[in-house]
Amino acid sequence: MKTLLLLTLMITTSSCSQGFGQLQIITSMPNDRVEISGIEKMHGNPYLWMIEDAGNNATVYTYNIQSKKMGPEYPITRAKNKDWEDITSDQNGNLYIGDFGNNEGKRKDLKIYKLSGIASAKSNDSITSIIEFKLEDQTKFPPKKKNLNVDIEGFFYHKNFLYLFTRNRSKNFDGTTKMYKLPATPGKHKAKLVGTYKTCKDHNDCQITAAAINEKSKTVALLSYNKVWIIRDYKKDNFLDGDITEIKLGHSSQKESVTFKDKNTLYIADERSGPDGGNLYELDIKKALKHK
Repeated sequence: MKTLLLLTLMITTSSCSQGFGQLQIITSMPNDRVEISGIEKMHGNPYLWMIEDAGNNATVYTYNIQSKKMGPEYPITRAKNKDWEDITSDQNGNLYIGDFGNNEGKRKDLKIYKLSGIASAKSNDSITSIIEFKLEDQTKFPPKKKNLNVDIEGFFYHKNFLYLFTRNRSKNFDGTTKMYKLPATPGKHKAKLVGTYKTCKDHNDCQITAAAINEKSKTVALLSYNKVWIIRDYKKDNFLDGDITEIKLGHSSQKESVTFKDKNTLYIADERSGPDGGNLYELDIKKALKHK
């Protein structure tokens, strides 16, 4: 009987592992957190900070990684969630929310909200500044379908600047993501185009949906529905000129959120679609690179 039970457990474990490819499932998110579009792990903080995208509340949610339970919620009463797509943080504990989703390329009101000291805030409204911006190379709203590469869905903070990555929605998709550089200071700015990179040509597999950086290991991660691109050995902020390695996850879902747990591990979240998704995963980068 013990042998049969052990065999059953082994089969179940193996099936779960294969079912999520190279990902390890950590938890399933609550049913009312359907459209998680960004996650961020701040150093020295037990929470995973989360946002949802268009059509949802202008609220920052938290998940306690240690207790594996949802934590406090922070409604941001002076902000609107037109299309929140990603969240990042700086070394001082400030959060940045990217309200820059632009699927159709029509938006002229792209902005990033900066939240200061939210982890210790007594008020539920901790906006300290708003960064408004335009893309320096967009002159038509919307651009022609062949140039529909202005939807930003991933960004991260690095040395007083924000680096933004497009989700290419162009006709005749060729995998090109554009990287822009933007001062992390309040006011109105033009986001400067500083680089491009071609991921791959399958639009279902190769559109960039989130980005993250680990400053200690000098590693960048770009996410798609079924892949992660790990970038290392870059000089200064020339990220797309670094050593780029593609990891196929072996599990396709609407993954739009990524952050570093530590220098060797990623947290990844996907949106819920019917009975599928709505989960938080871990990816062991070192292990995944060995299995390439």
